[in-house]
Amino acid sequence: MRILINDHAGHPFQVQLSRSLARRGHIVSHTYCASLQTPRGMLEVQDTDPDMLDIKGIRLDKEFSRYSLFTRFCQERELGRRLVEQIERFSPDVVISANTPLGAQAAILRKCRAKKIKFVFWVQDLLGVGINKNLKKKLPVAGSAIGRYYMRLETSLLRRSDEVVVISEDFIPILIQGGVHRDKIHVIHNWAPLEDIPVLPRSNWWAKKYGLENMLCLLYSGTLGMKHDPDLLLQLAVRLRERENVRIVVVSEGLGAVFLNRKKKELNLENLITIGFQPFEILPSVLASADILLAILEPDAGVFAVPSKVLTYMCAKRPLLLAVPSINLAARIVGDNCAGIVVPPSSETAFINAAVKLINDDKLRASLASNGLKYAQETFNIEKITNKFEEIVQR
Repeated sequence: MRILINDHAGHPFQVQLSRSLARRGHIVSHTYCASLQTPRGMLEVQDTDPDMLDIKGIRLDKEFSRYSLFTRFCQERELGRRLVEQIERFSPDVVISANTPLGAQAAILRKCRAKKIKFVFWVQDLLGVGINKNLKKKLPVAGSAIGRYYMRLETSLLRRSDEVVVISEDFIPILIQGGVHRDKIHVIHNWAPLEDIPVLPRSNWWAKKYGLENMLCLLYSGTLGMKHDPDLLLQLAVRLRERENVRIVVVSEGLGAVFLNRKKKELNLENLITIGFQPFEILPSVLASADILLAILEPDAGVFAVPSKVLTYMCAKRPLLLAVPSINLAARIVGDNCAGIVVPPSSETAFINAAVKLINDDKLRASLASNGLKYAQETFNIEKITNKFEEIVQR
């Protein structure tokens, strides 16, 4: 089959799926937005990749704007036009689209309908729900109207899709309530490319480069956007500043990173180290430099977003500290598998106390780390995952 997989963010596990499908003989075009400020997976064609795989970055005239409502509205349509052009050139049998802004997603679906191409909506986040919540905070009156528009648009796209893949069972009641038929909803949990994230020694070149080799390092890697409260990381650094051997390392860019950089200077926090996004190829060394890996998620993002970084963390054999809602799938996975400590995102005190507990207990850290890796090894089998997607596209 000719399969186009569009992953707006360029995550590591989606492109792993494209590689796996291409190895099975499918002709695969993998697209992503090259104008988005975000950490990405291995998005260059490798010597070991099959000839059936093509990877293409979709470039916009300017960097994609996450937070300017009008600019984003226009850019979603620009992105949609360029993705439609790629669909026209590639002429797929089926399109699988994930993380795609709803304006662009609508353009893709219209094109698929016109060309009789089957369309699979791969739901990573319930974008309409998230947009509605954020706009209500910013613009109580106008925001509610705009938010309802995006929720209706997302629901309409889901109903009109041939198949829908969701990453958590938690999404199913919301979709059914919106009129999506249950028999076309498939649950496939996210994963991480285990073979691309080997367990490396704590003492490595990246740790030495940033002066972390003899420090106890708590590390956050990934986006700090509307769903994340960077102040939790700031307060952690403030409370631990007297511990000379402890460092809080944040590998990120964007609004949250700008906030932390400003506060670091204002408060003279030498124990807070901020670093820009790192290439995926060196991510194993980055994660190996940590003693504890951190993830945060706002309370009202509990159902409509699942931080996939948590799954990547588990491959690195490091203990996790999560400040995420207990109803979130990532929280349940970490808690059920004893891979880390989960605290409410609204409790700064619980977050700091859990960090101190992990800092002070070497044996606990080692046990949680081993449990996380065991879960990854038992769950992230790309062949079994590819089987599930192959069954869906062959329907």
